[in-house]
Formats: sequence, C-alpha cells, structure tokens
Amino acid sequence: MSVTDTSGDGPVLAIDVGGTKMAVGAVDARGEVLASFRVPTPVGAGADGEVLYAALLDAVDQLPYERGAFRAVGVGCGGPMRWPAGEVSPLNIPGWRGFPLRWRLEADFRRDVRLHNDAICLAAAEHWQGAGRGVANMLGMVVSTGVGGGLILGDRLIDGAKGNAGHIGHVIVDQETPCACGGTGCLEAVASGPRMAAWAAAQGWRVGEKSRTGKDLTDDARAGDGIAEAAFTRAGTGLGIAIAGAAAMCDLELVTIGGGIVQAGELLFEPLRAALHRHARLDFTKNLKVVPADLGQDAGLVGAAALILRGDAYWSADRVD
Repeated sequence: MSVTDTSGDGPVLAIDVGGTKMAVGAVDARGEVLASFRVPTPVGAGADGEVLYAALLDAVDQLPYERGAFRAVGVGCGGPMRWPAGEVSPLNIPGWRGFPLRWRLEADFRRDVRLHNDAICLAAAEHWQGAGRGVANMLGMVVSTGVGGGLILGDRLIDGAKGNAGHIGHVIVDQETPCACGGTGCLEAVASGPRMAAWAAAQGWRVGEKSRTGKDLTDDARAGDGIAEAAFTRAGTGLGIAIAGAAAMCDLELVTIGGGIVQAGELLFEPLRAALHRHARLDFTKNLKVVPADLGQDAGLVGAAALILRGDAYWSADRVD
C-alpha cells in the first residue's frame, strides 16, 4: 500500500542504513531526534536479505514507541538503488541486491514510506538544519565506509533520472585505482575509510595486523606515521579534485562533509584545500566554502525524516509499482 497523508501528529520513524550500522529514530516536526537506537549491520555469509531486514525491524522495536505511533517512515540507505521504487542494492551490503525495502516497510508499518540514498539524506539534513542553512546551492558529502553526496540547487534536492544525482563518490580522480563498482579511478576507491586503510597496508602500514581501521589510520597519522599521513594526503587530494569538478559543473556555494573520516580534521582538510586551490581556478569557483557537517551522528536520521517533514524541498516522487 501507499499512503500519501503524512500530516499526522506523531513523530516520523527515521531509518539510516549503512555498511557498518543501522540507525533508527523518532523525529519530531522540528527535526529533533526524540529517541534513537543503533545496531551493527549484519555481515558475513549468513547476512542475507531477510536477516538484514529482521535486524532492522528489531532495532525499530527497541524505540520507546509502538509501530502505530509513527505518522510515516523516512529512510536513507546506501546505494545504488532503484528510485523511487526503493529497491536497494548497496555496494557495502551484499545481502541486499534488488531488495524491495520501501515496499516491505510499507507493508509492515501501514504508513507512507519515502526512501532515498543515505548521502542524499545527509545533504538534506545539512541544508535544513545544519551547516547549509540559508544556502541555496550546495553539495552535501559523506566520507565513511563509502563516499556519496547529494545536490541542493535552488533550495531543492536534485534527484536525477534515477535518484542518484550528486553521487560524487564515483567521479574519476585518477587513472588507475580499481573501484568496487567495476570502474577505475573513482573517488570512493581513494578516499573511503576501508580503501584508505587497504592502500596504506599495501605500502607497509601495520604489516601483519588483522585489524586496520580508519580510526587506526587516523591515530597513526596524528602520531607521525609517514604512510598513514600519505594515505590522508592522497584521499584529501582526491576529494579536492572531485569537489573542484563539482563546483564548476553545478556553480556551488558550499560543500559540507560528514562521515567518520572527517574526524581526522586537518589531516584530511589541508590536502583537500590545497588540491581545491590548484584546480578550482574559475572566478565562480574560487570562493567555494568546504566545511565539516554540523549534525554529527544524527544527520542521517534528520535527513531521512526530512523526506517526510520537508517533502516540498526534498521529495518529488511517489513509488512506481
């Protein structure tokens, strides 16, 4: 079923699904997260579509609300996906391939469900409640397990033909690095946390250790490890190149960047700014501002809820059966 009336008094159920975590929350009309709950995204051979979906429903049931208390459901999920139908195939969640997430949630909650790319939801959140408030033309990015983005132009979310506009993680920034999408040279292959750690390991970083995470890489770079520092220089340079191209294409005023890797601060932003200065030389790109996202770990939930609460700006389609 599909219900189009989202004007009830209850909170919105917001869902944010990524490669490492599933987050759920109750969000009120002001964009305030009233309650939230997070669980690791199931991984491994047994994490098929139904196991993943059951884990998501179990997380929702940990919230201090009955399912019928929610006026509607907003969802951000890793891509790619078939939009607006809401069939998801996240690169970082192999158990979901063509999984009808929007339809399943509609059937279980008997409420309208609006689903979009998780990075697009982050962009909506930052435009509505975060660093992008008052900015009409911006790119919101997430740099974490993957790299994604969402475009706001003229104060409205830009969807594109299949709902993937702003997917900056697959802009090409070099000639040789293979990407999980099957292409070569994608930003995600250079700047996502796992790919940064894998590149550093191939250069001799923490040889023989089983666990080499983005946080480990950040800690070692801050401690002066040359290989870890080089990984951040490489990633920041790729980000600067990609952002310069996006600025020229879309005439942007602002780029906000969220996600775990951004916690590295100047390790990432210094080479990013240097590359942006080298490549963004047109008059209308020179003054582009690139800033950390404001909303922290709740950004995905706020953005998912914005699909419902600010549908005039961030939602333009109903499900295609």
